[in-house]
Amino acid sequence: MNKIELLAPAKDLIKAKFAVDYGADAIYLGGQNFSLRSRASNFTNEDIKEIVQYAHDRNVKVYVTVNIVFHDEDFVGIKEYLLYLGSVGVDAIIVSSPYVMNLSKKLCPNMEVHVSTQLSSLNSEAIETLKAFGADRVVLGREASMSEIAGISGNACLPIEVFIHGGMCSNYSGRCIMSNRMTNRDANRGGCAHSCRWKYRVYENDELISAEDNPLSMSSKDLRASAYIEKMIAANVSSLKIEGRMKSEYYIAQVVKTYRNMIDEIYEKGHLDDDRIAYYDQELYKAENRPSDSGFLSGICDDSKSLYGINGAGVSHEYVGLVKDYDDLKDIAIVEVKNMFDIGDKLEVFGPQLDNTQFINNVMFNEEWKFIKEAHKPTEIIYLRLPVKVKKNYMIRKVK
Repeated sequence: MNKIELLAPAKDLIKAKFAVDYGADAIYLGGQNFSLRSRASNFTNEDIKEIVQYAHDRNVKVYVTVNIVFHDEDFVGIKEYLLYLGSVGVDAIIVSSPYVMNLSKKLCPNMEVHVSTQLSSLNSEAIETLKAFGADRVVLGREASMSEIAGISGNACLPIEVFIHGGMCSNYSGRCIMSNRMTNRDANRGGCAHSCRWKYRVYENDELISAEDNPLSMSSKDLRASAYIEKMIAANVSSLKIEGRMKSEYYIAQVVKTYRNMIDEIYEKGHLDDDRIAYYDQELYKAENRPSDSGFLSGICDDSKSLYGINGAGVSHEYVGLVKDYDDLKDIAIVEVKNMFDIGDKLEVFGPQLDNTQFINNVMFNEEWKFIKEAHKPTEIIYLRLPVKVKKNYMIRKVK
């Protein structure tokens, strides 16, 4: 039996390399066209070629999203784009159009076709039909419960991919036109304005019925499936997918590393008790800026899974430094400041090959090698004395 795949998002070339280095088995990304995250930095053709080489050198696969809902004018250049993706070794495309599925198989038979969650595939009969269009894998809609996922995976004729972490849509797998109507940005062609996360005053017959100081929002909480990973492995799900092509390198590193460690521990031990799951939940919380829960996996959909009255957004300032290099002769790290921290702060350093290592920040210098008591300038380069040797792109954060 093949080990379950951990699939991570990539906003740009830098984030893609973080996802690879921090433990993803595969990454997915969008090009300059045909992708549903048009506000992400996205990848030029040359970027795609570079990341394919970088990933393949490390035995990691690359999937490219071609998942907009196509209108007639959107097909311009699609054949040339698919041929290019195939020529540089892209492992699969993620698609919502049956026409593009079929076209890709004709043009690039060695490049797999994965069916996007945009199709809201929630039963094994749909998967049987999609196979006829050339699909090699189906990404289930995020509305499926764990019991439904197990049933579909057991009866499916194709491998199944399931979302385990990140943003959820308040409509069926992104089939929303609020953004279209309110901002003239097509949610299903890459322009979603996340109108569901805005705050609204609600009126009835011109009378305000929502609280003046607590406007309404209708956003869903984010997804966190840590308690279900073991069941998904047992159900022979093929791939576990993290959402977040708009997220930072810190988010990508922390979430990917946490699920990587969790998956590896399940395979090693066969089972995780509640204490270990709680530990991994705490690790995931370190990257969150919105409340999260298990979504539809429990089969229950009630108000506890929504964010009425608040949009839940917030910015974490725990991430304080990115290691740019390490001086072995001086045993000191060259660090780019990300958020404010001071002498005396309790910090934690971690990386792909380093477990969380806590220390008190006692020694810190600026670029002129002058002792400093505070690092309060984002992007400033400073020098830190750490308790362990580190490597480029290891991260430092505050310990609460």
